[in-house]
Amino acid sequence: MIAIRAARTEDAAAIAAIYAPYVLGGTVSFETEAPDARAIRHRMSGSDGLYPWLVATTGEADGDAVLGYAYATTFRERPAYRYVVETSIYMGGGTQHPGAGRILYEALVDTLRAQGFTQAVGVLSLPNSASIALHEAVGFRRAGVYREIGFKQGRWIDVGFWQCALNEGTIPPKEPRPFRDVGVVRG
Repeated sequence: MIAIRAARTEDAAAIAAIYAPYVLGGTVSFETEAPDARAIRHRMSGSDGLYPWLVATTGEADGDAVLGYAYATTFRERPAYRYVVETSIYMGGGTQHPGAGRILYEALVDTLRAQGFTQAVGVLSLPNSASIALHEAVGFRRAGVYREIGFKQGRWIDVGFWQCALNEGTIPPKEPRPFRDVGVVRG
């Protein structure tokens, strides 16, 4: 059984282990050095209770092993962007739990809607058909592409932006509610 819950600081080592192959062996992440558990804990605490970090696990009955994680963060630093988030998801390799990524990402999107954010933006290195399919399955639509924007693994890489409308923007806009007040929302 797949369980979705808020990530805890003790998940940082598992999250770092899931993320490392994406950093070291591919072009999905533009980082070049894999962060360790301490760096992941710092990133999690940097969300300051506003942005969610979620994990998909095997559930308590199966040892609660982390299968993947998804999170949201600031889209841009300027104050006018505070109603919009950038989202990311990473699943452990070789998972025997088909559909876990979709369940996890749907929970992240549902949580962001409940918080009151207006838009979510996924930033994908291209080509990446699996990630595009996942994003589109949970409501993201292609918004544009930056050509040859990152250099990694000896080549220039395009980056695509996928956007998901979460809530209608109001005037004046409502401030998003902190994740610590909303918790994980599913469905």
